[in-house]
Amino acid sequence: MGQTIAEKIISKHAGYDVKAGELVISKVDVAAVQDGTGPLTVQEFKKLGREKLANPSRTILFIDHAAPSPRKELSNSHMVLREFAKEYGAILSDVGEGVCHQRLVESYVNPGEILVGADSHTCTSGALGAFATGMGSTDIAVAMALGKTWLKVPKTIKVEVNGKFGFGVYPKDLILHLIGEIGADGATYCALEFCGDTIDAMEMTDRFTIANMAVEAGAKAGLFKTDAKTFEYLTSRGRGDKFIAIEPDSDAVYDRIIKIDASKIKPTVSCPHTVDNTKLASELADVKVDQIFLGSCTNGRIEDLRIAAKILEGHKVKEGVRLLVSPASRDVFLQALKEGLIEIFVKAGAAIVTSGCGCCVGVHAGILGDNEVCLSTQNRNFQGRLGNTKGFIYLCSPAVAAYSAILGHIACPSEMFNKAIG
Repeated sequence: MGQTIAEKIISKHAGYDVKAGELVISKVDVAAVQDGTGPLTVQEFKKLGREKLANPSRTILFIDHAAPSPRKELSNSHMVLREFAKEYGAILSDVGEGVCHQRLVESYVNPGEILVGADSHTCTSGALGAFATGMGSTDIAVAMALGKTWLKVPKTIKVEVNGKFGFGVYPKDLILHLIGEIGADGATYCALEFCGDTIDAMEMTDRFTIANMAVEAGAKAGLFKTDAKTFEYLTSRGRGDKFIAIEPDSDAVYDRIIKIDASKIKPTVSCPHTVDNTKLASELADVKVDQIFLGSCTNGRIEDLRIAAKILEGHKVKEGVRLLVSPASRDVFLQALKEGLIEIFVKAGAAIVTSGCGCCVGVHAGILGDNEVCLSTQNRNFQGRLGNTKGFIYLCSPAVAAYSAILGHIACPSEMFNKAIG
């Protein structure tokens, strides 16, 4: 019987062939925490009485959720992580270096590895052909101490996508469409394995977006086979020697197979207050926006900024609308400066925010007022997510965000094409 990608990677780390449903003890390659979950992890690690980390060079502490810190309590939490990194030799990614999930794919995770992180969107690294999953702080503390974890081998849902996207349609629309179709719990404790000619044609940045949001359907991981695109990305980041070929067996057993025609996908928006509450952008023109956020670990990469800048160039953000732009990492920020994208955003009326999670997670730098509406490229729109339970969050692609910033209401970017040819 053949194996899925998840089964293959976990088998390698468990030391024997595994199948879905089994409980296993597995080796861990990379363990990560961020400043929201990290202090508790440090506390639990110290309770274990271990004098050293199992793998210091691949234990990463990220300060990104409150970066820079808006309160003394959070500043003290940052001190805990900085001191722990010094004491135990762990890697510290400090304020301004970027969002943990972007930094992990940029610098730390490789195909065939297992990454566990104390953050639900750890699954982003699955686009590299790694089994990457979020866990609680205590589980991460154990993984840091022992270099091992326990888990149940997930069943796998194959998502086969074929065809070409229409104008103004992007991978963010695809993953929002999928979540809208199967529901926020439609893949609970399953791995989503993405394939098809649409997926094969995608650049790595697009695969990261899709893997990132697998957890919004309840998935344990979002996985992609490795290919030439994977190798090119790793090479560009100085890790070409870490490439290995990973793909499912032809006779792998799946819990379910979902087929999607990419040509039928339209610009899609998640409406408050759940990610699976989806509608077409064209149906939401009556929704006026107060704030637009372009960034996050979902859509804050250089390719996302290029899409938005192309739409915004020569235009101004609608009066009364705040546009916040946060590159996902320092490297992305520097590239955006080099390409002149930051200048385009600033001239359009945007405010540039430190690379991090502040606005997305609702800690600072973009908290909503009562009854305000934010249209965001982030991955989650739960009530209170942007720091106010009386706020409303809609999720969209960078193209929808940029075009809506100009018009002041949710707008479908395909309208631009129609106007251009009309």
